[in-house]
Amino acid sequence: MRFWPKSRKARQRLTILLAVAPVLALAAGLTLFGLRDSISFFYTPAQAAEAHVPPGRAVQLGGLVEMGSVRKFPDGGVSFRVTDRKASAPVLYRGDLPDLFREGQGVVAEGSFNSQGQFIAKRVLAKHDERYMPRDVAKALKAQGEWRGDGAAPPAYSAPSSK
Repeated sequence: MRFWPKSRKARQRLTILLAVAPVLALAAGLTLFGLRDSISFFYTPAQAAEAHVPPGRAVQLGGLVEMGSVRKFPDGGVSFRVTDRKASAPVLYRGDLPDLFREGQGVVAEGSFNSQGQFIAKRVLAKHDERYMPRDVAKALKAQGEWRGDGAAPPAYSAPSSK
């Protein structure tokens, strides 16, 4: 069996295909390489624990601010825990929190985990009214059976029980 076809028209098509395919593959590879640091995955604390997110990888961590977990420091830092009732993750943030940030409310923190498992947030987003919940957080809570409906009072969450 010969690789090169006998027909002149088929040889031209094959030549064009062999010339264009590496160029397209290179373009796709360069695009993915360029976007590797721009892609940010969304996790709830339980999903992040299951996925074993490597330290330093930029992700979004979403859930509810655990009741009684907010601690403010004199240097402007704030620590709190984000929970999805199955697990919780400690978050450290330096800067001004949104005005609507409070315990029991939905948040999305953008940042990365450090080697000790603490989430170092670069940005914290809070819901803007009683009915708004970030789509990914609402979807994750619905999947876990923890969704309480639009505008419903959030349940009082505490540290998840370890069995």
